[in-house]
Amino acid sequence: MFNKVLIANRGEIALRVLRACKELGIATVAVHSTADNAAMHVRLADESVCIGPPPARDSYLNIPQILAACEISGADAVHPGYGFLSENARFADILEAHNIAFIGPTAEHIRVMGDKIEAKRTAKALGIPVVPGSAGAVTDDAEAMRVATEIGFPVLVKASAGGGGRGMKVAHTPADLSLALSTARAEAGAAFGDDAVYLEKYLGKPRHIEVQVFGDGMGKAVHLGERDCSLQRRHQKVWEEARSPALDDAQRQRIGEICANAMAKMKYRGAGTIEFLYENGEFYFIEMNTRLQVEHPVTEAITGLDLVHEQIRVAAGLGLSVTQDDVKFNGHAIECRINAEDPRTFAPSPGQISYYHAPGGLGVRVDSGVYQGYTIPPFYDSLIGKLIVHGRTRNECLMRLRRALDEIIVDGVKTTLPLFQDLVENPDIQAGNYDIHWLEQYLAAAAKAA
Repeated sequence: MFNKVLIANRGEIALRVLRACKELGIATVAVHSTADNAAMHVRLADESVCIGPPPARDSYLNIPQILAACEISGADAVHPGYGFLSENARFADILEAHNIAFIGPTAEHIRVMGDKIEAKRTAKALGIPVVPGSAGAVTDDAEAMRVATEIGFPVLVKASAGGGGRGMKVAHTPADLSLALSTARAEAGAAFGDDAVYLEKYLGKPRHIEVQVFGDGMGKAVHLGERDCSLQRRHQKVWEEARSPALDDAQRQRIGEICANAMAKMKYRGAGTIEFLYENGEFYFIEMNTRLQVEHPVTEAITGLDLVHEQIRVAAGLGLSVTQDDVKFNGHAIECRINAEDPRTFAPSPGQISYYHAPGGLGVRVDSGVYQGYTIPPFYDSLIGKLIVHGRTRNECLMRLRRALDEIIVDGVKTTLPLFQDLVENPDIQAGNYDIHWLEQYLAAAAKAA
């Protein structure tokens, strides 16, 4: 096991990793920008190192500074959390070159799955069902038109190196394709430094279903069930639940086994999430995230497993603590991402939290790094925290969520809490009847009625 882990992140995920390390008896090192001097993970870590000014590029994305912090503190492993450097293959390579363990997949697997085109090829070769589309990047409009005609309109133009909805455009008809291609290429080049794009069949009303997988890096892998992340705004997840209201046991077992077998063949190491669009009983691979997900707590709630503990065990060469037969699913869980944003316009609302009260009671968990008097800086993601509830049934879970949303208080900044209070009362949400377009349509209708 590791002696000291440096946590190369901030906010709630840094605190989440810190707690797991403490439970395993591992010393912790927090790194932070000058804007995060008073952050909770900095206060609670055994050691802390300032790695630069507020902009992420000068601190949390500054590999030389993080490497220096490892050397100063004597850390023998780094946990990257999510975001920032968590899927940076170069960072993993550099740590390995300095005999520091990266608590995550191999650099090779990060590279393969980080390239959307190569990821799709790899998934197909591993037996994972994929969305019909181009075999690789489309180099010109004529080739794109040929592929689009073959798979049928509407089609989705996607950035090869993309994520978060950037470099993604829909062409509903042949007349739309040229503009969609040029716009997607421009966005991809600006955002990722790579303007390569490819085509996929555009699905009308799919769900976003993802499967949590874990591999030991030596040919053994398990799946920990699925999560439904269909409630999204601008391709950003807002509400996640496990298990999906749209699947039956046979469907979830089938896709889980496919994913676990694929990871075993790949000799994948650590935590990963294989994401699908799901429509009319069929799953279509869209991407794999080679890291811990923001929404991992709902999986922890229904399995009773600590996913960060498992990440650390695997990275230390101890293997998984469970086999597939050991994994049991219990009840239902929902997570709401509560942001410091205007609930109508979604404009960021940084500032000082004048009063904070977290909800409690059976089946309620809050993952957050904020506290009363804490100032949310304007430089980073606006996430205040994640409210996670667990119940024996989905209905019990919804009732518990309603109660928890009534208890939580965050004063001093605007938050998205009113949105979740509305959603939990909506008949479609209560019935589990929604797709990836539902939330944006709901918000557009609400804005028009206001």
